[in-house]
Amino acid sequence: MTDRPRWFQTTAIDYPNSRPHIGTAFEKLGADVQARYRRMEGYDVFFLMGNDENTLKVADRAKELGQDPQAYCDDMARQFREVWDALEISYDTFIQTSSERHKQCCRKFIQKVYDNGHIYKGSFEGWFCPGCEEFKSDKVHAENNGLCPNHKRPLVRRSEPCYYFRLSAFKDRLLAHLKENPNFVQPESRRNEMIGFIEAEGLNDLNISRHGEEWGIRLPFDPEFTIYVWFDALLTYITGVGYGDDEATFRKYWPADIHFIGKDITRFHTHIWPAMLWAAGEEAPRQVFSHGFVYIKNEDSGAVEKISKSLGNVVEPMDVISKFSAEAFRYYFLRECPFPSDGEFGWGRFAEVFNSELANNLGNLLSRCLTLITKNYDGVLDGTAGWAPSELSAQPGGFFSTEFGREPDNLETHVKQVRRAVEGCQYNLALTTVLSAILTRTNQHLEAKAPWKLVKTDKAATKRVLFDAVNSLRIASILLKPFIPKSAETIYTSFNFPKPWADVKYADAAELRAQPDDLRVTAELVDGKVKPLFPRIG
Repeated sequence: MTDRPRWFQTTAIDYPNSRPHIGTAFEKLGADVQARYRRMEGYDVFFLMGNDENTLKVADRAKELGQDPQAYCDDMARQFREVWDALEISYDTFIQTSSERHKQCCRKFIQKVYDNGHIYKGSFEGWFCPGCEEFKSDKVHAENNGLCPNHKRPLVRRSEPCYYFRLSAFKDRLLAHLKENPNFVQPESRRNEMIGFIEAEGLNDLNISRHGEEWGIRLPFDPEFTIYVWFDALLTYITGVGYGDDEATFRKYWPADIHFIGKDITRFHTHIWPAMLWAAGEEAPRQVFSHGFVYIKNEDSGAVEKISKSLGNVVEPMDVISKFSAEAFRYYFLRECPFPSDGEFGWGRFAEVFNSELANNLGNLLSRCLTLITKNYDGVLDGTAGWAPSELSAQPGGFFSTEFGREPDNLETHVKQVRRAVEGCQYNLALTTVLSAILTRTNQHLEAKAPWKLVKTDKAATKRVLFDAVNSLRIASILLKPFIPKSAETIYTSFNFPKPWADVKYADAAELRAQPDDLRVTAELVDGKVKPLFPRIG
């Protein structure tokens, strides 16, 4: 199909000087939900990720290990991809900035900016942080007692010849763009910060080169210099989608619909990146979504700590996946950590969320339905062909207040709520709605009807109770598909719902269609019993 709407999204590319931790994975999960949701809704999705390799800290790390920088980068890319694959991140392209293709396309871009008159040669002296690979202002140096505010290490006075990008020339255009396009930077608080920064401090021309370094991309118009790592790294968003050698693909997908990034690098993506694109004659991205951080809950002290090697509190995704599952990892972070702001991880809280929401609420509902139908009806609710399910997720005649005013308390409204939350990257709100409006209400309905007792005296009435409960599982599985894709598929394919799993959309969750055939269990049973979807954590 060529008439499908297209959707292009990226995540920040990562420094491979160490393996990814749970904070790194948090961003990729949020991006993955969006990509999976858009595919469900019929979009032609291109999801780009990668590693940022043309950096001093990567070269230094390789040297520490006695490795060639390229060999080191290639091995780290393998390790990163193993983690992302284990977490079911559905990226389409993984780019390495050390690849020859990226280097060539990068040179074409910077040459164009140079030819357009936006780059000039000069000299630079300032306070440099090797960790950030960024010069800091005298103000930052003074306010932080000579330390980098991020790395808490002394800033180094550095002077060198360089090439400048005329960032200051784009000040008025950037400010107007930020003010006239409210969705360009999300959440709103971050947009206000970016406007405030320009109004208070203006924009200075940017040093975009380094002199006398071996590792990195050479400037095409002066090979004595390499390209400043941030100027090179930002270009992955276009070189990864064809800029420089695949014009048709680039024009198909650009501009990006959304860049997912951490809040600490918002200014690079909302000040420098649009100006770079305009300098080369290209469009700015449609949106930059600046998410929060994940902090570690110290189980002994109760203190909330920044993830840090020095504190010894780094948790790798594989630590969680190997103990539990990728689906449990995905659910916890998307449910417990609000994507636009900050969240916490602690093993104790992880177990609480897993047991109460996945094991008791979702998993137990599935297990009850499968067990009762298998045990009492030989796996088939005969006579249910043509039945339309009842709505268990509604309070009859009820209304409730939302940000859009008072809305009916019904299934259609709940599906709209989930959809709006997903599209706004408010994933925790989407999961809360599925949990409270659909799963919890269905479990309450079962507790009230007690089909495990009712089946002994009235199998016909019990059949109706189970039929409606199974439909709630159908609704929940569709809405959860972008979040816990394997578990959602297991739930949906446990019954003979008519629409193929690959074809379901959010609109299907809102429709209470008649079941064309008798409802039957199609789940795989082990020794005639149901395998728990989420076994409780002891």
